[in-house]
Amino acid sequence: MMKRLVAVAVACVAIAVLGVLAFSEPGESSDGVRLTRQIDGTMVLADRSREAPVLDLYEDFDCPVCKDLHARVDGTIRKLAMEGKVKVVFHPVTIFQDEPMRSNSIRAAAAARCVPEANWLAFRDELYAIQPAPHGEASGFTVEELVKAARKAGADVDECVTSQSYAEEHLAETAKVRLEGTPTVLLDGQQLGGEAFDPAALERAITGGDGVVV
Repeated sequence: MMKRLVAVAVACVAIAVLGVLAFSEPGESSDGVRLTRQIDGTMVLADRSREAPVLDLYEDFDCPVCKDLHARVDGTIRKLAMEGKVKVVFHPVTIFQDEPMRSNSIRAAAAARCVPEANWLAFRDELYAIQPAPHGEASGFTVEELVKAARKAGADVDECVTSQSYAEEHLAETAKVRLEGTPTVLLDGQQLGGEAFDPAALERAITGGDGVVV
């Protein structure tokens, strides 16, 4: 199974991140776990009143391995974040240069920027649920599909999604990220390997039960 994941990961391209984006503080402080949007479009799920390891997740919404990672460990990541044991930074990026994957990815990521913080995680779930398939052949994430997904997640952002007003900003931020593949998962700046796909192993790495395997 892991060989299959590695093989697909190569198809989605993959190397280490050469620089970790700064973990910026939001404009206001608050107690408890919140999801906050940063100026660069990243989404931070954390209790800002507590110290915790930082988990950076770089994902392309059109990448099938990202969908697999989401299915396997998203519940674990959210649980640990809600317990204040990890600060999660979601980095939506576009890694694909070929069509139709590139346009699929850009439309989805631009739409995600339209969705309010309160609805963003639900919208992310919807994106992976409607990911175009087969990968590399199917066009998808049409603005109509994205509007419907946003509404299903509880967000009324039709005009923003349809206009793709955040597409250029998304591409500009993606260009600043030095990586060649997704998903890329970093724990306090160190890239995780196969344990990123295993809920128990990932939880041990985050909570200190085991050493981080790179």
